[in-house]
Amino acid sequence: MSAADRDTGPRANGQAGAPSDMYAAFLRRVRIRRRLIFACQALALLGFVLVWEIAPRAHWVNPMLTSYPSAIWPAFVEMVGAEDNNILFHTWITLVETVVGFAISMALGVAVAMALWWWEFLYRVVDPFMVVANALPKIALVPIFYIWLGDEASIYAMAVAIALFITILMVYSGFRETDPNKIKLIRTFGASKAQILRKVVLPGNVPVMIAALKINVGLALVGVIVGEFQAAKAGLGHLIIYGSQIFAMNLVMTAITILAVISTVMYLIILYVENRVMQHRQ
Repeated sequence: MSAADRDTGPRANGQAGAPSDMYAAFLRRVRIRRRLIFACQALALLGFVLVWEIAPRAHWVNPMLTSYPSAIWPAFVEMVGAEDNNILFHTWITLVETVVGFAISMALGVAVAMALWWWEFLYRVVDPFMVVANALPKIALVPIFYIWLGDEASIYAMAVAIALFITILMVYSGFRETDPNKIKLIRTFGASKAQILRKVVLPGNVPVMIAALKINVGLALVGVIVGEFQAAKAGLGHLIIYGSQIFAMNLVMTAITILAVISTVMYLIILYVENRVMQHRQ
């Protein structure tokens, strides 16, 4: 085909605009769907808050047991300026414990998964023990950790215990499901096992590790709060237990709301990291 023939093709005749219009319509549908989902989420949250506010005021439920959403902000402001049970201090303690437990469980989980991928025999030996450890109710370990490690270290141990085994199982499963054709290809070029791990297995399982990060955010926070229920002298879990003992439900609901904010912010940070990493991979 000559250059003149190519110039008289669909693009030269203006027919190339049809796919572009279709793509623009697709993008509009995606944006509309995203906005609709966001609107439904906002309405669901608003409905929950309204029911929570109306139910105790209408005495559908006992207001002493549920408090009110409108009472959370005044309670927060009051506790910010309090010398005892300062809410910012307790929030900082819980946040530090969560981030440390989250980081330890993730780093240790990936390291153990790498070791199990490297030594298949080791995986065969420890597999049943990991399954049992993952199924074990971790709350049963709280008194043991408290006796062994003390009131502070037991909280970190609890966060790691809850998040570690699911991380190992998720990441190792991803390692095992790595595309075998890619591994065979790099082996034909004389790659060592360490090079296979570094060049194929780890890069190929970035989405799996990000998924493990998302799960560990909630699990680490759960572990910290469970540990604080039992042993802590500070933290949001300590505030929840203290508030429930004296029937100060404003205090309890404020602490729970802050926990929801912490988990949401941490999840959004991981989501941002995921978007950046996936853009880089493309």
